[in-house]
Amino acid sequence: MTELYVRPAAAKDLDRIMEIYAAARETMRKNGNPNQWGTDHPPRGMISEDIRIGRSYAVCSRQNGREQISGVFVLIIGEDPTYKVIEDGEWLNDEPYGTIHRIAGDGSAKGVLEAALVFAAGRIRNIRIDTHHDNTIMQHLLDKYGFTRCGIIYVADGTPRIAYQRRCSI
Repeated sequence: MTELYVRPAAAKDLDRIMEIYAAARETMRKNGNPNQWGTDHPPRGMISEDIRIGRSYAVCSRQNGREQISGVFVLIIGEDPTYKVIEDGEWLNDEPYGTIHRIAGDGSAKGVLEAALVFAAGRIRNIRIDTHHDNTIMQHLLDKYGFTRCGIIYVADGTPRIAYQRRCSI
């Protein structure tokens, strides 16, 4: 298995990152989840802003001496307004946390989520993440990596997401 590493995403990576999101949307569509990101989410402007403010990360490997970006995610440390209200459950604790958003891989490397989780766990003890009800692949992975299903949150457009949390030992 190729060893993955995480680095801050840079403006020069934007086109590649958009390709990764396109591949992820196609994978979601093929696996019964056409609505989570639709045909154009996340938009280029949002990704550009994530990069500009330093919260976007590239998951990379080296292939024949060249860097290959296989995945991308956003890590926000601190309170996330989307997570203030949770229904049908509760968070594991009220301690400081980081949130992983917009995680995606292009399918060229296994372990994108694991690399993101290791990276995030090195910075914050509690990690929160959410996913669409139809995203059974992500739900399976979150179970695999020890996340607890905590309840339902609502994203900016008002649609529900299943919310998860994991407490890491760092």
